[in-house]
Amino acid sequence: MTTPPPTADGSAPATADGSAPAWLPDEETLSRLAGEFFRALPGQPTDMDMDMAAPVPDGHPQGLPGQSEWPAPTGLPVQSEWPVPTGLPAADPPPPAPTAGMSPPSGPPPTSAPATFAASAPGLAGPAPEVPAPPVAPGPPPVAPSSAPARLVDPGAYYFLTEAPGYPAQPPELPGFGHLGLPPLPPLFEPEPPTAAATTAPYYFLQGPGVPGVSEAPGSPVGLLLDPHPAFDVRAVRRDFPILSELVNGRPLIWLDNAATTQKPQAVIDRLVEFYSRENSNIHRAAHELAARATDAYEGARKTVARFVGAGSAEEIVFVRGTTEAINLVAKAWGPGHLRAGDEIVLSHLEHHANIVPWQMLAQQTGAVIKVIPVDDDGQVLLDEYTKLLSDRTRLVAVTQLSNALGTVVPVEQIIEIGHRAGARVLVDAAQSVPHLTVDVTALDADFLVFSGHKLFGPTGIGVLYAKREILEDMPPWEGGGNMITDVTFERSGYQPPPGRFEAGTGNIADAVGLAAAIDYVERIGLPNIAAYEHTLLEHATEGLRGVPGLRLIGTAPDKASIASFVLDGYEPAEVGTALNEEGIAVRSGHHCAQPILRRYGLEATVRPSFAFYNTHEEVDTLITAVHRLATRRGGHH
Repeated sequence: MTTPPPTADGSAPATADGSAPAWLPDEETLSRLAGEFFRALPGQPTDMDMDMAAPVPDGHPQGLPGQSEWPAPTGLPVQSEWPVPTGLPAADPPPPAPTAGMSPPSGPPPTSAPATFAASAPGLAGPAPEVPAPPVAPGPPPVAPSSAPARLVDPGAYYFLTEAPGYPAQPPELPGFGHLGLPPLPPLFEPEPPTAAATTAPYYFLQGPGVPGVSEAPGSPVGLLLDPHPAFDVRAVRRDFPILSELVNGRPLIWLDNAATTQKPQAVIDRLVEFYSRENSNIHRAAHELAARATDAYEGARKTVARFVGAGSAEEIVFVRGTTEAINLVAKAWGPGHLRAGDEIVLSHLEHHANIVPWQMLAQQTGAVIKVIPVDDDGQVLLDEYTKLLSDRTRLVAVTQLSNALGTVVPVEQIIEIGHRAGARVLVDAAQSVPHLTVDVTALDADFLVFSGHKLFGPTGIGVLYAKREILEDMPPWEGGGNMITDVTFERSGYQPPPGRFEAGTGNIADAVGLAAAIDYVERIGLPNIAAYEHTLLEHATEGLRGVPGLRLIGTAPDKASIASFVLDGYEPAEVGTALNEEGIAVRSGHHCAQPILRRYGLEATVRPSFAFYNTHEEVDTLITAVHRLATRRGGHH
């Protein structure tokens, strides 16, 4: 057979009527050549093998079970029908045999491989019939005889997505799914007549008041807004925190030191990596691309924080290193211009050292006097006593919203209102509260509010001072340097308006961006969801620890969050902390930078487990069991 050369334009010559030229090989010749080619590929049976596999009278090779006219892939059992996925009806006939250039699989395919794989796997066993030439144009798929069993029309690329026995096209309806096991909720409006297809109610947490079909939890106050976020799933949340898979002393880490610092979700870690990989630059003072990216990210973080705390504008947000620095900024920039000898600063007995020491330093500088709001035996602030402390000399009230030592939630709304009636400014230390409670500075009418990023699942070294715009504008800078100036000569310097006036030098740009990512993460889960779940953890821990012989809970106010401090007879708090660490349980033991309140109870230290939304009830049980063992061990020694 000869092949004439191509024409001048590179195309093969054709006959006048458009049919195939006479020199082209016929279909039988093409089939024979193709069969010889595939038999010559490595791994294919030789002529000797073909002779040994001569057909017997029934038409099947010797020593092999019967098979259809198509050979089976190497490593698969030979079947009389095309192999199909387990649980699926037989598929349509396979495509033509593989073409040259395909690589064989690295190992035998699974016996439940789809028919398309079985038909196209190279390395065919048994006699290889001559492959028929592929048609010039694909025709319609063959129609199965009416007596043939039902088959899928086309399993597609993902055969398991088609409707087949055992694989319903629609997910099954789960009674009560999405209702968290609660009893049926009474509708606020007459429900629409049910349709035949609707057997379950819509997810109540995806609705809002004023929409037909909205329900409220039994016993909830009228008009209570239901959380619009998805139902809380602690298992899914835990997968977002890589450190929670760590082992400590051969046991899974149980992180119950959240009041000291929280762990970081992968979203925050990834955001920091992205910043340093694609945006890293100093901000504001450059015309290049990375400076623009970094500036946008930093100022975008400021807007995120402003939204999170309900500030009137981003200009009321100052980035600092943390809560401690924020309080010191107010004490040094606002304090000297507003306090004189004999003026009063009112604090509560619950305060962290960071909300005591800066005011003591200011009092020493100005001659001001510090007064303390007492608490009762449960750890609740005595509002009547607070009111008695105020006078026309009271210039500042500084209180925590949530005690870091006891977990008491302080009624800052009332404290702010009473303080304002006396003419005082009010600062709220929200370091412990922002991870657990919704904070709205506008609704509170707080003059100052401070918190740290690392207690809000964000990076360390970043914090926030919120202050009302008119207060910030009246405050002089507290540090000098670059970034906070408008103009500098050797005679004088001009300063930026807030907040830049209070952010001298290169700030913690990346961690501000990381803080915004942490806030976004918390908001996606929803603080109402977080607070509700954490409340169950605290109740569980409180009841379980209360049953331990010789254990005394410190701080038993009815309104608490996150923290369950205690002491155990026969042990120093540090000994309990060390023993729990052997079980993989991380708790804080010591004075928690809150010595005045612990001494109110005659103590120098406590053991302080503190909870976050990634903790589980199983972890609480492990804590309770470990403390019970310690108590039993102590009992055996006496």
